[in-house]
Amino acid sequence: MSRDYDFVKGKGIDRLQPSDNRQLASHQITLNCLLERPIFGKCDHWLVDGSLLVESNARPETRRLLTRRAALQAGAAGLGMAELAMLRAAGAAETSVKAKSVIFVFLTGGIAQHDSFDPKPLAPADIRGEFQPIATSVPGIQICEHLPLLAKRADRYALVRSMRTNSDGHELACHMLLTGRQELPPGFTLDNVPSANEWPSIPATVTYALRERDNPLPPAVVLPQPSVNEAGKVRPGQYAGKLGNNWDAWHLNIASPCALGNGACPNCFRFEGTPFQHGSATIFDPPRLTLPDGGEPRFASRMNLLTGIQRQQLDLDRAADRFGRHRQQALSVLSDARIRSAFEVETADEQTLSRYGKNKFGLSVLMARRLVEGGVNFVQVNLGKNSTWDTHRRNFVNMKDNLLPPLDRCVSALLDDLAESGRLEETLVVVTGEFGRTPKINKDAGRDHWGRVYSLLIAGGGVRGGRVIGASDRLGGDPIEEMQTPENLAATLYEALGIPRHAIWTDIDGRPHKVFHGLPIAGLV
Repeated sequence: MSRDYDFVKGKGIDRLQPSDNRQLASHQITLNCLLERPIFGKCDHWLVDGSLLVESNARPETRRLLTRRAALQAGAAGLGMAELAMLRAAGAAETSVKAKSVIFVFLTGGIAQHDSFDPKPLAPADIRGEFQPIATSVPGIQICEHLPLLAKRADRYALVRSMRTNSDGHELACHMLLTGRQELPPGFTLDNVPSANEWPSIPATVTYALRERDNPLPPAVVLPQPSVNEAGKVRPGQYAGKLGNNWDAWHLNIASPCALGNGACPNCFRFEGTPFQHGSATIFDPPRLTLPDGGEPRFASRMNLLTGIQRQQLDLDRAADRFGRHRQQALSVLSDARIRSAFEVETADEQTLSRYGKNKFGLSVLMARRLVEGGVNFVQVNLGKNSTWDTHRRNFVNMKDNLLPPLDRCVSALLDDLAESGRLEETLVVVTGEFGRTPKINKDAGRDHWGRVYSLLIAGGGVRGGRVIGASDRLGGDPIEEMQTPENLAATLYEALGIPRHAIWTDIDGRPHKVFHGLPIAGLV
């Protein structure tokens, strides 16, 4: 390369330009340069205004999708449409996460980034908090000391430390995160939730987008209960909304009744620390999945008879599409032993229960794993009901005693089982809340709502573990590198499941809408 190019000084930056005013010796060099950006280190070549900036220590994880600016730069470098098409394809291949299934662990209420995945040990005491960071299995990456199991498995996941949701309120932030859109729809109101004036949830969109797949099981499931506030009011963004309830995911409201339910029932708690007892004898009230009298042979006969009747009543079935589709899914659940057993988590063997935790957190994650093994494409696990991670008071006591240990245990067990079974590469796992918490600790030893930056754990589906995407500032208050939004997260989930970027959905009034409203998170693969 040095034979073809001369160093030219410009504004304090060393650049390469063609010697003797010649064109670039190789378009491939330019293609490679345009696909690179420094995230953690420097790259060998960086195209700046048509010139190549020479740096050192190129790292393959710095590759990214073509941006508008990069396209203009490519034009300046003399690349034609064919080369640009190659560039786009190469960029997409570099950044695409691919999976058969997604397990989305939603930490309702918003987990504190400082006290979990983005510690700030050098910040002032009233910001860094009481917890200490610990080293992980990956040199240079630290997380909270109360996540020791996840620390040992850092090579299996990546951390995104630059998520942002443009709201500090639970309702709006939930709608933004769970639908993958920060723009609110026309007619949206918090006075009527859920309603047809909400954007469809990500699970509902997945249900619609995968409607033609050859699998009678529901594409998407939400468990073990909806996210509600302390008054029992459902938060927006959890249902099909403008898509129409025909495309709602399967919502398995199977958590046993518990008036408060903060945390990992039966080890539930009150934020203020007053005594509280779990409200039921069990953790779950699973659906009753029993076969008709006569067992499986008679059930199979009845299904054959039903098939014959359906052939004669095709028009009626089409008119009752929603009923027919849900009926078929119910029959499939009844006839699939793997799905039936997925709900029987409380009777799992003691070793499994010990590894996941015999509580609502652990059993919910175990159920999610069994459902994706049975063929469900998307499972959203709501870890908490009444703003469980909303630690305005006694943040450090509740995180240490009630929240971080069960989270640490169940997510670690999930990653272990997926890895050992060979399913981690085909199952994308995401863990996050609707926003983060304030850098400054309040007078009640808590942290308040903070949508400006928070963290996300992502694993599987080809994600390269042991990495950090983006960064927050020294106080953990704003993203300073690689900011990501709910749109980027939703795009990552959709593309992982093979939903094309040109996909659309049609609302109940017949208007078309794009599925994608952002690019997938770059730098994961």
